[in-house]
Amino acid sequence: MTTAPATAPVTRQDLIDFVVRESRLLDDKRYDDWNALFTDEAFYWVPLVPDQEDGVNHTSHLYEDKLLRELRIERLKSPRAFAQQPPSRCHHLLQVPVVERFDAEAGEFALRTEFHYVEAQGDELQFLVGSFIHQLVLRDGQLRIALKRVNLLNCDAALQAVQLFI
Repeated sequence: MTTAPATAPVTRQDLIDFVVRESRLLDDKRYDDWNALFTDEAFYWVPLVPDQEDGVNHTSHLYEDKLLRELRIERLKSPRAFAQQPPSRCHHLLQVPVVERFDAEAGEFALRTEFHYVEAQGDELQFLVGSFIHQLVLRDGQLRIALKRVNLLNCDAALQAVQLFI
């Protein structure tokens, strides 16, 4: 009788690599692969004001569960999406993610990553700056996003429509 190999313990470098890979999937327009990084209960959240307490009791730029992320992905894939003519492209420039919580025993981790984000559509460029907060969990031996919070530096300003995922 053979036993399954033990899962290697998660390292801080694994967490950093996960966050970098997540942004790369978005830059490469691999939205289904990106969405698969989330748990079924996870939220993708862009608060409307600094230090916003939650996305349920307060208005946010975005507070997307699995269904809303999937709907946006389908819209982005559709050749009939008028808002995507011409198609948008994005680029994430990240500082090294900082591990703020490392609880290997519970399988819960948190990282903060400072970023510059550029979204291009035709002749238009939109620049956003802020911090990503990733709350990650270990599920079936794989890291998954339980919450991705995008704290924009100018979150309380009137922003242009963001077509893609930051």
